[in-house]
Amino acid sequence: MPPVGGFEAIRYKRNLPLRGPSGLAILGGVTALCAYGFYRVGLGNIEKRELQREKIWSRIHLVPLLLAEGDRDAYRREQAALAREREIMKGVKNWEVGKSVYNEPRYRSPEWVVVL
Repeated sequence: MPPVGGFEAIRYKRNLPLRGPSGLAILGGVTALCAYGFYRVGLGNIEKRELQREKIWSRIHLVPLLLAEGDRDAYRREQAALAREREIMKGVKNWEVGKSVYNEPRYRSPEWVVVL
């Protein structure tokens, strides 16, 4: 028969210690980390925009130099082509070096350049 006063209570509840931070602490940490990440992304966007602006302005300032260099190169190529024509056609009578074969008095720059 059961003892007087009954049996001892059976301990069925798990007694696990609390491990790690609470859910609210984790949520706060993740929020702070995301806020810091967005802050850094914003700084990166500002720097990227500034570098893009600097690149655009550097290209704007380099355009006259590059155009002048292209013009000098085109002039040098045209003079070399005239020298080749003069050398090749030196035995032909009444040949005018550089004169258009289309009998057009207006100057037109070459539309294409063959790079050898």
